[in-house]
Amino acid sequence: MEGKRNRCGENLSQKQETEIKLFGKWSFKGIEIEDPGLKRYVSLKPVVVPHSMGRHEHKRFRKAKVNIVERLLNNLMRPGKNAGKKAKVINILKHTLEIIYLRTGRNPIEVLTKAVENSAQCEDTTRLSYGGIVYHLSVDISPQRRVDLALRLLSEGARKASMQNPRPLAECLAEELILAARHDMKSYAVAKRHEKERIAKSSR
Repeated sequence: MEGKRNRCGENLSQKQETEIKLFGKWSFKGIEIEDPGLKRYVSLKPVVVPHSMGRHEHKRFRKAKVNIVERLLNNLMRPGKNAGKKAKVINILKHTLEIIYLRTGRNPIEVLTKAVENSAQCEDTTRLSYGGIVYHLSVDISPQRRVDLALRLLSEGARKASMQNPRPLAECLAEELILAARHDMKSYAVAKRHEKERIAKSSR
């Protein structure tokens, strides 16, 4: 028995089975966040093109609902030189995902989420002043800020690695994400996380 058909004669059962993949290639299925604190703040909602046109800006904390891939893109556009060049950054990301897959054989979205988890620091320090004397005190970081800092450090590490370097930004970003996903101290983001947590631990 054939399935139901719509006005155009297409089989609805087949149409519903079509999976939404990033750039029509990378699947979001089966990817989970292991850190319980970050589950609500790392969005893995399937998208084809990571471009929501800034709709999240109209409400507070709405950026938690923006796909994690798009949030990484937005961080790569942060310096004044590349501000607003989203089409250029999307092409860089496409190349980055291909490089990650060729080097690791894993789903690049899974590598990205693992890199964010390993780069998200849990503690930081704040300044308190008593009678003209400044003290540094260790404080916990909210989950939303942990994700923000992780994405910022990953994009910053990739940009710094590509400066005065013949390698393109896509290769540097792929290497940074792969190292961070392995929790390798050669990663700029992971090294910065451990440095900040070490300072916070000494300020308890």
